[in-house]
Amino acid sequence: MKTFKGFADTESFTQFPDTFFHQLLKEIDETAELKVTLYFLWRVQHMDGPFRALSKMDFDMKELGFGADEITSGLEKAVRRGSLLKVKKGSHVYFLLNSPRGRAGVQAIESGKWNPAVADSTSPMDRPNIFRLYEENIGPLTPLVADMLKEAETLYREEWFEEAFTIAVKNNIRKWRYVEAILNRWKENGRDERKDQQNIGKDFKRYTEGEFTEYFKRD
Repeated sequence: MKTFKGFADTESFTQFPDTFFHQLLKEIDETAELKVTLYFLWRVQHMDGPFRALSKMDFDMKELGFGADEITSGLEKAVRRGSLLKVKKGSHVYFLLNSPRGRAGVQAIESGKWNPAVADSTSPMDRPNIFRLYEENIGPLTPLVADMLKEAETLYREEWFEEAFTIAVKNNIRKWRYVEAILNRWKENGRDERKDQQNIGKDFKRYTEGEFTEYFKRD
């Protein structure tokens, strides 16, 4: 057995439906089905758009630790159990979570209103999480900063983080409070407001020169 080194403080977390633990976990008795179900739940958490579907090719054999036949077997068992939905569009087969959104996605595919083949299927590993972005663009993490970043993950959309950090670097203001001001502006006024750099600058000045000056310097 290969020893696991442990989880890191900078990791992001994946949300799981409570029903998975209350019902499915005790009913799934084969490794293949369990692995593909867990992988599916993790992967769709990192997808954008109203509907989220995976094809068999989206299941990474290396990460799952077994081959194509086992992935196929696991998916078919999940479909028979009812945790996943299966829909065919032309020569392509897609899997969706059996949820209100997933069922609506099946209807959208079958009616021709949505084509998963042209949807964003970027791997979750290709999108840096907020902790990695902070370390790469601002500096080392501290417990205080880590707590603020964890809170930010619950307040703002994940796909905004990379662009917000990019703006901070471009403006040569490598401070978390500046990034946070950008995120807060987008949340309050819509993302189109990101072009209004004067408003973002006012938010940043409020932290650096106003009542939050001392707190800002600890960042």
